[in-house]
Amino acid sequence: MTAAADLGFIHRFEPGREPAPVPLLLLHGTGGDENDLIPLAARIAPTSALLSPRGKVSEHGMARYFRRFADGSWDRADFEARTAEVLDFLKRARAAYALPKPMALGYSNGANVAWSMLLKDPGALAGAILMRAMLPFDPRPIPDLRGVPVLLLAGAHDELIPPERAGLLAALLGEAGADVTYEVLPLGHGLGEQDLRLAASWLASRKPG
Repeated sequence: MTAAADLGFIHRFEPGREPAPVPLLLLHGTGGDENDLIPLAARIAPTSALLSPRGKVSEHGMARYFRRFADGSWDRADFEARTAEVLDFLKRARAAYALPKPMALGYSNGANVAWSMLLKDPGALAGAILMRAMLPFDPRPIPDLRGVPVLLLAGAHDELIPPERAGLLAALLGEAGADVTYEVLPLGHGLGEQDLRLAASWLASRKPG
């Protein structure tokens, strides 16, 4: 593991190995940290470089990427500001580690930041794997995402995110022109082997560049 001294986020960087496919930007869920998704990503893409920042927001001691109000609704102003903050980190990290454009791999809170990054700066990511993401509001206007690959994995029995909220996100990204693969798995909010298998096969099918 290596990490540049100061890129604005506590983070972890794992160099890739040959043959090195697209790097992965790992964005953890609530209560995770920069180490949380490393084992999962190593199974999905064993030779990819991994860049994993820790969310800066603390909710009852649990790290997140953006704030929520007491009723659980999103602080949209903070959501937008924090998205810009992660995008700035990514720009700095790519320069520090000489990384090509990465694919985001986000879970729950991190997956929501990942789709926000796609909408805010379509050129920042090579695509996204969104696990247990949701769309709680209409973010229009939406950019042109033609050709951007997105895998969206929802849980049919998700106790936190109704599958229809994930379906709305899939529809929105498709409307923007993204190449969306949407799967509803017989799982809850937690991740399972099906998530890993689908993500690995989907990523392997992506053409370099």
